[in-house]
Amino acid sequence: MNEFTPHTFVSLLALGMALAFLSADRYSKTSQALAAGLAFIGIGIWLNVTLVVDNLHPPRWSGLLGLPDAASIIMMLEWLLRVRRTVPVGAATNVKFGDRLLRIGQLCGVFYAIASLALPDARSQLFLRALQVPGALRSWQFWIFATPILVSLLLGTAAILLLLNRRPDRAETTRVIAFSIGAPFMAAGFILPIQAAAVSVLIGEIIFLIGSVHYHVLQGNRGAFMSRFLSPQVAAMVRDRGLESAMEQKSLEVTVVCCDIRGFTPYAQANAPTQVIQVLRDYYDAVGGVVAEFGATIKDFAGDGILILIGAPLPVPDQAQRGIEMARRIREIARDVVKRSSTATHRLGLGVGVATGQVAVGIIGSSSRLEYTAVGPAVNLSSRLCELAADGEILIDSRTGDLAGQAGLKARDPLPVKGYEEPVALFAVAA
Repeated sequence: MNEFTPHTFVSLLALGMALAFLSADRYSKTSQALAAGLAFIGIGIWLNVTLVVDNLHPPRWSGLLGLPDAASIIMMLEWLLRVRRTVPVGAATNVKFGDRLLRIGQLCGVFYAIASLALPDARSQLFLRALQVPGALRSWQFWIFATPILVSLLLGTAAILLLLNRRPDRAETTRVIAFSIGAPFMAAGFILPIQAAAVSVLIGEIIFLIGSVHYHVLQGNRGAFMSRFLSPQVAAMVRDRGLESAMEQKSLEVTVVCCDIRGFTPYAQANAPTQVIQVLRDYYDAVGGVVAEFGATIKDFAGDGILILIGAPLPVPDQAQRGIEMARRIREIARDVVKRSSTATHRLGLGVGVATGQVAVGIIGSSSRLEYTAVGPAVNLSSRLCELAADGEILIDSRTGDLAGQAGLKARDPLPVKGYEEPVALFAVAA
């Protein structure tokens, strides 16, 4: 029993990694595929070592033990496929070729499973631990099993190289490179002598674990920073549905809130750049906290202007009312922040505009950057209303007022708005 102890630890490590990745991100199909692949690796190692003690005289059902190995190949390549789909691509990039390579690799896993069921004795006697069996490498039965594994490794490596050519971010690059280095060590465990196989697989697992830890630390640092300003719904949508689905354009009725600092341009001209940046930092921080509180999404930071979406990427039933309440909260918190930075000669204030309407939303971007965007009249109108609002004033279009109910709103005379032929009916939220 001591002979198998190293493989027990190797199996437990693979199963522990699977549980860690699944529990950390259980709703992500990418993490589900990775966890399944690692779990099958652990199960396959333990079953093949503990249930088949004598490889020269394997039981008739030993071919079934090749199924977890085949499943691990299929699921690890499925994980790579899903990773590829979460990395942005340029307009001229053909991603289907790399995806097809991974699908072919998965078919190799199916072939391995069929061969295991058809030739169970050959698998146990001439493939597993082949390096300690004289003449095994010259046998065609050995290559029946070795070829699909080698081909799947080569195709997976080719797909990773194509992925790296798209210049993914540092976190994803670290993880896939670690996998490409660690996978051959894990695959070598099939043919090495039993003790060496345990060491080889363990090295492969540790290499991949190191890359994965780097990936999650980098992602965690980025998420902690960005979550101060952006709604987690956008990231969750990419994670759960994949980039291709998330990038699909949709038409939604969205409430748009726009705010900017009054008197900012002359203030910026009269004060040191470091002081101006500090004002913007405090202002962004204050607004970002309110946005997170209301589950909204910041579309743009543009100088002293901030554009916020409520009802996208996921619709909410009370978006108009929520938009007004959020505008009130922004006025309360952010206005005080910027006023504290005012000087005797340059007073700062805050204006807010709110509008509701149908907009086209989706993720756009290049190979190096993604942006969640919204296009439609409501976006423009909220910006125009923000420009017209006085310090401490919130101007609201009629659609938002009608949806939210007019309690607490004061009707304003229609105002001419740039881009609109007729004056626009408005409501205001008094200071």
